[in-house]
Amino acid sequence: MKRKKRSPDFKRKVAIEALRERETINEIASRHGLHPVQVSQWKRELEQGAPSMFTTDAAERREAKALQEEKAFLQQLIGKQAIELVSNCKN
Repeated sequence: MKRKKRSPDFKRKVAIEALRERETINEIASRHGLHPVQVSQWKRELEQGAPSMFTTDAAERREAKALQEEKAFLQQLIGKQAIELVSNCKN
C-alpha cells in the first residue's frame, strides 16, 4: 500500500483540531482517514514547534529549527543503533 503525502496545511489543520480537544484523537483520525498515532504525532510537532514561531529574530528561528532537526536525526540514529544492538545480541 502506497503512503499518501499530506500537505503541510492539512497536517496543521488536523493538529489544531487535536489541540482544541473538542473531539478525541480517535474521532479526528477516523473523520480524516488517518491513524490516531499520526494525529498525535502532528499535534506534538505543532506543540513543540509553536514557541519558535513567536521568536522575532529570524536567526533564532533558523537555529531552533536546526536544533529540532538535529534532535530528530539523533533520535532516529539511536533507534537504528538499538535495533542493530538487539540484532547482534540475538546472533
